[in-house]
Amino acid sequence: GDLLTPVEVGGTFHWVFAVADGGLSTPAVYGECDRLREASGGGSSDTDVPAPEASEDVLRALRSGDATALAAALRDSNDLQPAALSLRPDLAATLKAGEAAGALAGLVSGSGPTTAFLAEGAEAAERIAAALTDAGVCRAARVASAPAPGARPVG
Repeated sequence: GDLLTPVEVGGTFHWVFAVADGGLSTPAVYGECDRLREASGGGSSDTDVPAPEASEDVLRALRSGDATALAAALRDSNDLQPAALSLRPDLAATLKAGEAAGALAGLVSGSGPTTAFLAEGAEAAERIAAALTDAGVCRAARVASAPAPGARPVG
């Protein structure tokens, strides 16, 4: 992520981040992603894998502030998630626990092993965080709201 683009956000989104015990090597996750792509008959070279593009569904949901639409747009949005789950199958239990606790969507954050859950609101996020911790599927669960000040393009 060295290329940042400001995105208009029309509301507040409530998230839970479940921090896993242990880690995942980013190079190992990318290597597993390549292996899985090749095993499924696809390629893993720069010419085989299209350059990532912003999802119009995600951008539309962010602009509208619609958490339900954002949840739908996020499904299967992380190309690295299957690789992270292949290397850390226990993360699947974390995703299931978050969704069972009421998350609108759950996904592996980047190359993992942190998982992120979109909640309907602030109270739901607190309940999801407590459920994840109580289920013992993560080391810690943190609640956050977005948008929030953070990284900004410079220059």
